[in-house]
Amino acid sequence: MKNNMRKIVITIAIITICYVTYISIDIYLYGNNNEVLKVDAAIVLGAGIWGDKPSPVFEERIKHGIWLYKNEYVDKLIFTGGKGESKKKSESGVARDYAIEKFVPSKDILVEEKSKITQENIFYATKIAEDNEIFTVIIVSDPLHMRRAMLMAKDYGLKAYSSPTPTSKYITIKSKLLFLAREVFFYIGYKIYRLF
Repeated sequence: MKNNMRKIVITIAIITICYVTYISIDIYLYGNNNEVLKVDAAIVLGAGIWGDKPSPVFEERIKHGIWLYKNEYVDKLIFTGGKGESKKKSESGVARDYAIEKFVPSKDILVEEKSKITQENIFYATKIAEDNEIFTVIIVSDPLHMRRAMLMAKDYGLKAYSSPTPTSKYITIKSKLLFLAREVFFYIGYKIYRLF
């Protein structure tokens, strides 16, 4: 009986390790997908603010969104991210101000200010897209975040393409591994959430 239980536990452990390894590789490789083409808008996913400035990670995402706009791949920018506790501004509001300073016309910037997490970023951005007759989008985030974000975009019915930031503040091996581990955890969690 004990031997059978041990075999079952070992089998489950091996399957779990193989699955987590597969997901890790999938997330890492997906981050290399850059589907830049002409679409209606770029959805730039929030990543925190420091006072009235974007965090370094968020700034790289905003810069990439602006690059897509200025190179005429998108007609509009949709910035996402709500207001955190004790924050005076929302993430998306800070991103809008940053883009305006970089000479993006305010008429071409849309913001959602309700979201706290990635799933809400995508959900509320989808509503903005629907309200503004935006039919195709590019999702902008860090490379390791793209797999989960694109799955959510698909689930909300967005015709979306992936364009990860070409630069990232996650540059050390340690920071990349921690980010990857976090993404594996949340990706698997979201896959389970989708079942219910």
